[in-house]
Amino acid sequence: MSTILDTRNTDWGFWGTMGGSAAEAWPVAFAAIHAATGAEPEAVRAFLDSSHGRHFADEVQNAMHYGHSLADAIVNTVARWMDWRIGKGTSRATGIPVGLPYLTGFVVHEGMIAEAAGED
Repeated sequence: MSTILDTRNTDWGFWGTMGGSAAEAWPVAFAAIHAATGAEPEAVRAFLDSSHGRHFADEVQNAMHYGHSLADAIVNTVARWMDWRIGKGTSRATGIPVGLPYLTGFVVHEGMIAEAAGED
């Protein structure tokens, strides 16, 4: 992937949660999420900058706490979020279709919110 967009949220989201590892983690996570979801770069950035990006970073940090390297923690977190599926309650609340991989659903969802807000 040639386009890795910079964060717009250094205080919160994925970047803020990753702290001192953020500069190293951002391009790895960005590329892995883009490859897994096929989403536009703007949607990947919107996801990582969102509260869902913070939760994603929490999972990455948990894996690192248990001895995984940064890259392995990101790859494992991407795989786990792609295995989870959007349920009926989440679908009703967000409009994301039932059964869609959790990561894909929230990347696209956050991208649509950012686009509607004129952020991209």
